Amino acid sequence: MPRRWVAAVACLLALVALGCEEGGDASPRPTRSGSPPTGLPTTMAALGDSITTGFGSCLVLTSCQRNSWSTGDGIRVESHYRRLLDADAPIRNRARNHAVPGARAEALAGQAAAAVRDRADYVTVLIGANDACRDDIDRMTTPATFRDQVDQALQVLREGRPKARVLVASVPDLNRLWEIGHTDSRAVRIWKTGICPALLANPTSDAAADRSRRSRFAERIDDYNSQLKAACRAYGSRCRYDGGAVHRVRFSLDEVNGLDWFHPNVAGQNRLADATFPAAGWRL
Repeated sequence: MPRRWVAAVACLLALVALGCEEGGDASPRPTRSGSPPTGLPTTMAALGDSITTGFGSCLVLTSCQRNSWSTGDGIRVESHYRRLLDADAPIRNRARNHAVPGARAEALAGQAAAAVRDRADYVTVLIGANDACRDDIDRMTTPATFRDQVDQALQVLREGRPKARVLVASVPDLNRLWEIGHTDSRAVRIWKTGICPALLANPTSDAAADRSRRSRFAERIDDYNSQLKAACRAYGSRCRYDGGAVHRVRFSLDEVNGLDWFHPNVAGQNRLADATFPAAGWRL
């Protein structure tokens, strides 16, 4: 082989590792720093109910945490965990999901204690749907009780992890679900089996009593969001409220699963992640 060919081959091989030092202008691909970015979390935890467990997003009516808007590690949802991981946060395999289907605010303190045991330095909270979705409209958790239970949970976090960042998300606009689904026969048929009766009972009825019940339900969700905002403000600078971002999401039927027509599917979980992540305030 001519000597100039030998030199060319050697140069070419050198490009793979360090670049050709002579007779070329290639340089190594930039790599991320070996030191983790300062200020980003090392462990995160999610508190809440079935929405945060990804319930119904895997084509069966069970939790599917890999699709959670908060801690999901699946490839189909750009969760908070995945966004932080992509930003080089030293958080790999350190996202814990303590949300429980059916949980109400009274369960939040226990979940917060679990986050403290995790030594979480980033905690997301999404709670309230089940406090409103009771068997009867008169059994909804009162705003005062809701606030007291949220405060208890936040106190657990403040005492156990005082430097952790806490994101409190607003309660979704569940009345929006009724608005878009009460004319869909598939949704109506499933709702009649007992999905969120305080809101979705008699979904096609236009009777005054049913209109009044839906109005009371919407007011109670607004009350919960006011209490969440106030609780976060009382917590201090380490708590961030989403400013009503989740409540403003205008979900479509294409963003809820086709099994219960209530919980977000993969598209809906992505909408939640998109709505909430900016409020967390991470500088990526």
